Order: sequence, then structure tokens, then C-alpha cells
Amino acid sequence: MARAIRDNGHVAAGGPFGDQCEALLAQRLGQPALLTSSCSHALEMAALLLGIGPGDTVVVPSFTFVSTANAFALRGAELSFVDVDANGNIDLEEVEAALGSRPRAVVAVHYAGNSCDMPRLLDVCGPVPVIEDAAQAIGAAFAGRPLGTYGELGTISFHETKNVGCGEGGALTLRNADLIAAAREIRDKGTNRQPFLDGEVDKYTWTRPGSNYGLSDLNAAYLLGQLEAQDRIAARRRTLYDAYLDALSAPLERAGGYVVRGRSAGTPNHHLFAMVLATARQRDEFIARMKQHGIVTPFHYVALHLSPMGRRFHASRRPLCNSERLSSCLVRLPLFYNLGDDDQEQVITRAREILNAF
Repeated sequence: MARAIRDNGHVAAGGPFGDQCEALLAQRLGQPALLTSSCSHALEMAALLLGIGPGDTVVVPSFTFVSTANAFALRGAELSFVDVDANGNIDLEEVEAALGSRPRAVVAVHYAGNSCDMPRLLDVCGPVPVIEDAAQAIGAAFAGRPLGTYGELGTISFHETKNVGCGEGGALTLRNADLIAAAREIRDKGTNRQPFLDGEVDKYTWTRPGSNYGLSDLNAAYLLGQLEAQDRIAARRRTLYDAYLDALSAPLERAGGYVVRGRSAGTPNHHLFAMVLATARQRDEFIARMKQHGIVTPFHYVALHLSPMGRRFHASRRPLCNSERLSSCLVRLPLFYNLGDDDQEQVITRAREILNAF
């Protein structure tokens, strides 16, 4: 890799490694994908492409990472927080009710690499554009179709915590080919630089609002190796996930909890092994006792409607019960490619002991 970078001399965005990554992503997704410096920036590009701004409302699940909301709040839009189902994906009845406010877009987040019911969501939303926040869902599918390709726009993360990563990075995938030229301009600081490089115009200039959203070719070179190993990574994660599921489902259920699972028509990517315990007290005790054994088992999001910034948008203060329960009761077990079998067995042994004591 180092020699290839040295030989071509290109380390900024728009280099040969980036081109190879985009070609590979397009082949796997069945539609174009543009590399970005993060999934957060891909979401910001989606907001710009749809022209979202002041006076618009965007429907967002409360149980998600802040980037899902920030992308639209930065454009001056109002946020309408809706609840999720017990497994962390957007509640379709909540979306249907929120459509009465005539939102400009609906954002679906595929939590833990498990799919929302995308065909039903698209039916519910009708003409309202759906943006897929598939940050955690590289390699996952629903009814055989890759996640990130159902909505008008989809975003993917290549952060170091994801199944496939390059430190920091992301991608925007576009179902509508008519948006590609605009997306390239937005990614290229709002200029028509690419048509200039392609010899289509004699100079390039500022054509629309944009920013520096491209991924450096150094990151893309690392990402390419990860993408090429994606099947091997996926197989190992599935093995680790299944081992947790087999060993811990029964004691967890006896303790009044459950494992976060996907829909039967979905093909998950096993991004997380998340358990929802019966109470917040149990969850906190589980984390503390695992930490005593040197095992880190973090919780996940604080529901956005309960956050200081989120409260500015959630004026009704109505409870979003599943989001709140997941915020207080969900815990994640170690799950990453290099987790050894012996280490996982230690996690299972300690987790089973604690669950059996509840």
C-alpha cells in the first residue's frame, strides 16, 4: 500500500484508492456510492441535496447517535423525534402519526446492523423522502436488498468502531442518478471541479453550497483492504454473535431481559450483541460487575429527546418509552474481529454468572 501511494503521489481526496473503493461499493450496493470523510458528513450532504432548511421538519428516531439529528439541525430544520420498537428501529406507527406535520424527510436508522422494515416504511411515507442512516449496516440487507439502497439517499460509516473501517470515513449512496453530479459538487467544496478535471468545462468555480467532505486517499487505501476482507470479517463476527446468543439467551430471558434482534426477512451484519436487561438497576450492576473482571460492557445512546439539545425540539415532552428503556437498560458485549475464542469464553462465563444471579 505504501509503495502504491508513493508511486501515484496522490494522498488527498479523489485519488485512485478512493476510486477503487467507490467502484467496489457500487458493485455490492447496486447503485453509486461516494466516499466521504465521515457518515456525519454524508448525512449533511443528504440534507443539502434535498434542500432541507429553515421551516422544514425532519422525522428522526430518538434512539440514535447525535449525527442523525445534527445534519438537519445544522440546516435550521426542526426535528420531530419519534419512538423506536423494542429492538431499536423506528416505529412505523409513530412515523405515520408524525406525517401529519408534513415533514420534509424521514430518517430511518438500522440499529445494530438490523434492518427497519423498509418496504413498509416506504409505503407509509409515500412521497416523503426517506434517508437511510445505515452507519452500522455495511453488508446487511432486507429481503435480499442491501441496506442503504431503499431510501432516496443512504449513508454508511467507516469509523473505527464499525465492521469495516478506516479510522474515520463514510459514504453517501444515491438511488437517484440525477443527484450524483450535485453530490459531487457538494463534496468538492461546492465547486464543479470534477467536470473541470474531466475536460467538460474550461475552469471550475463555486456552483452551490458545499464543504470539504471528501475522504483522503490515505484513508481510502486502508479502507480498500478492509472492503476486500469484508466477507471474512462478516463470517468471524457471525461466529462470535452466535456463540453469545447460544450461551446467554436463556439466562437473560430468565432474568427478564432479551437480546436485540432483527426481523426474519433481514440479513444482519452482526455489528453489535446488545442485551436489554429488565431494569436500569440491573444494567448498571451488570456493567459494574463485568468491569470488576476487566471486561468493558458499555451502554449505548442517551435518547436524544432527553438530551439538553434534544429538549429544544421535543416541546411536547411526551414519553418515548422504548427509546427511554433502551437508553437505561441496554448493554453491549465485546464483539470485534480480533476477539479470541478464549477471551469470548471469559466474557460468556462472567455474563452468565451475573445473569443467573438476577
